Amino acid sequence: MTIRVLLADDQALLRGAFRVLIDAAEDMEVVGEAADGREAVELARATRPDVVLMDIRMPGVDGLSATATICADEELTGTRVLILTTFEIDEYVAQALRAGAGGFLGKGADPKELLAALRTVAAGDALLSPAATRAVIDQFLAQPGPAGAGAGDPERLSALTAREREVMAMAATGLTNEEIAERMFVSPFTIRTHVHRAMSKLDARDRAQLVAIAYQSGLVPAARPPR
Repeated sequence: MTIRVLLADDQALLRGAFRVLIDAAEDMEVVGEAADGREAVELARATRPDVVLMDIRMPGVDGLSATATICADEELTGTRVLILTTFEIDEYVAQALRAGAGGFLGKGADPKELLAALRTVAAGDALLSPAATRAVIDQFLAQPGPAGAGAGDPERLSALTAREREVMAMAATGLTNEEIAERMFVSPFTIRTHVHRAMSKLDARDRAQLVAIAYQSGLVPAARPPR
């Protein structure tokens, strides 16, 4: 299956470089380019991409507002947003998570990392590096928003099994499915199943929101994970 990507960045040269890289991948294609957030929303509705590669700082409607609009659109439930950030600990990371972003990628990432990130987010998994996770802990919890409403309700976690809670807690520290599987002596597929079941039970759009709920609910202490 071909992953359909929409590019949203106000720098035409950067969009061009991304297009060449993505179109060269056998399993991906660029379906549109947007120079600002308003255009990104319009093109997302017109092209229904699998992933929107979204810059944050754009003129007019910025990437955060565009992300919130796309993620709230019921007709775009199959579209994921991968945020481009100058720094993974950027203050906007928490806001982007709140808006519904499924992953974060630094602009300094190499081509292989970009393609891998697009595949990860398209598959429904969140791309949360340890640095981005620290930003979530520091800022998402300090400034609770609509996306976290009710997440602190202790009854909400009662629907999870003990294993699902354990996996959710590990995911909240920034561990990948493979790393969790290695620690629990099971397959990555088993971990992925636990993560998706927890997301379904908690009405989390993706792994990123699952991480936020883990900290908001007190399942994991709100302390910085090790660097």
